[in-house]
Amino acid sequence: MSSSYGTWKSPIDGASIASGVSLRDVQWDNASDTLVWWESRGPQGVLLAQQGADAARELTDRRHNVAGRVGYGGGAFTVAGGKVFFVANARLFSIDLRGGDPVSLTPAFGSAAAPAISPDGDWLVFVHSYEGVDGLTLVDTAGKTFPQKLAYGSDFVMQPTWHPRGNIIAAITWNHPQMPWNGSELRLLRLGRDVRDIPYLQANEHIAGDKETAIFQPQFSPDGRSLAYISDASGWGQLTLYDLETQSQRQLTSAEAEHGKPAWVQGMRSFAWTADSRALIARRNQRGSSSLLRVDIASGDCEALPGWERYTHLEQPAVSVHNGAVACIASSTVIPPRIVSANHAGKARIHRRRGPENLPPASLSSARDITWQGDDGDIVHGLFYPPAPSAESPPGLPPLIVDVHGGPTSQRSAAFSSEVQFFTTRGYAVLQVNHRGSTGYGKAYMDMHRGNWGVYDVADCLAGLRHIAQQELADTKKAVIMGGSAGGFTVLQSLARHPGVYCAGICSYGVSNQFSLLMDTHKFEARYSYWLLGELPSAAETYRERSPLLYADCIVDPVILFQGTEDKVVPQDQSDSIAASLRRRGIPHEYHIFEGEGHGWRKPETIEIFYQKMERFLLQHVIYA
Repeated sequence: MSSSYGTWKSPIDGASIASGVSLRDVQWDNASDTLVWWESRGPQGVLLAQQGADAARELTDRRHNVAGRVGYGGGAFTVAGGKVFFVANARLFSIDLRGGDPVSLTPAFGSAAAPAISPDGDWLVFVHSYEGVDGLTLVDTAGKTFPQKLAYGSDFVMQPTWHPRGNIIAAITWNHPQMPWNGSELRLLRLGRDVRDIPYLQANEHIAGDKETAIFQPQFSPDGRSLAYISDASGWGQLTLYDLETQSQRQLTSAEAEHGKPAWVQGMRSFAWTADSRALIARRNQRGSSSLLRVDIASGDCEALPGWERYTHLEQPAVSVHNGAVACIASSTVIPPRIVSANHAGKARIHRRRGPENLPPASLSSARDITWQGDDGDIVHGLFYPPAPSAESPPGLPPLIVDVHGGPTSQRSAAFSSEVQFFTTRGYAVLQVNHRGSTGYGKAYMDMHRGNWGVYDVADCLAGLRHIAQQELADTKKAVIMGGSAGGFTVLQSLARHPGVYCAGICSYGVSNQFSLLMDTHKFEARYSYWLLGELPSAAETYRERSPLLYADCIVDPVILFQGTEDKVVPQDQSDSIAASLRRRGIPHEYHIFEGEGHGWRKPETIEIFYQKMERFLLQHVIYA
């Protein structure tokens, strides 16, 4: 017996989504070949370790909430020499892989991220932020000395890494109003040693990148001859080598593909060296789907690694120095995230799963990579998910969720999405829009957002809706637009500028007032609007045009709003103002405020309520309307 689209009985609900862990990073120890990973269980960050065939064991407990706290976070740990160095509770700690309690290395002040251990094991360099000032700080690994400043002077810094001889640190820096994916600099910090044998900065050299060229993830070769990094100077994020002796640079890859990612958080990696310095194991992203390649240093030849064929989204590759095994966080559109390793022959091992995998992939919806034409004829990219295979399928077309990513400099990729499967297993189709301005399709595509936030994202969603209608893939009269943060802005801007096109909107912590956002958001994005909209006061009219709050009286379609009280990125008053306008005019809406939540949901109870409220809202205003 068939059931109406949107009402199918689904095994995926808010409780099951909330029960899963979030896999954040994975690394090998170079001394014991132990695999260490970082996962989040709701708001709690935990480190786990696994050696050989032994069972995984927890290294940290609830006393230590493992998390990098600079900007959006990330970069919570590093492992080497049989020890893990991690960030928790505003401190740096060390813990021996053989067991014992964590040892505090730094006092609790400011925020820390991206610790990197010196080759001799005596020093840690890390990113530190205090009272709005960021820089690289140094501390000894025994915690005997007070942390000291090493390199300051730029607004932001990330991804510090040591040369094998311990006399150079490479790092990425950038300044307002750039974001790291717009323009950043690769710097070599040459070190000396004082009479106490403490490293100090002798020289700070700029070797690549500028205000229009972004550099990502420097990493020295194990033999110390080369520095690998990713540069978008060619128009795509390509692997590049810097020869430390000749001071020459050579681009290794040339495919129209992205090898890096926009650096929203600390500690991100897209490649790793092999132990013999002859190759890089690199992630390549083409049209939203990623693969792992072995890139030969001498020739630049790229070869797909065996054992990873079933996965279409790969993150944080790490290579064992002992046996060459590669570990990654891996998923596909129908396989939830896992910690996976594979040897040179492609024999794979699953170390950790996000949660119970009790749904066969055949019962879930697989993504289709699609393109369509924008209003001006340019190509727009996206992923389309039909309703999941079901015996309940009725005749006709399913309702559609138009899903807009945040950022807005980001990308929907062929990764597993619990949210997508929540909808498709209920009989919805989902269109994930990678509008112009998204990453993953080259620098020129990303740069379409320069001055155009609120233009292409809105227009490309509408064009995608028309494309879905023309292809008869969904019932676009029952189309809902959904997004969070910058995606929430696109939701509000679309509803205000095109009333009646969507039958409802789902907006999580969306931007409604561009003027107040510029004044109130956190340091990382404090000048992002200059690139997206223009500088004030000359661009004041653009800010008015792109502030949905100033056109909120035009919103007539039902809206459900979600907001966290502790959001430092998009403060609560952005949602409060929209809710007040809807309430004053009697527009059907719901407004749910989650105490203690920030920019996104961490608490299991919040996630469960979020999905419950969203499902009921859609049943009332879309399915049964």
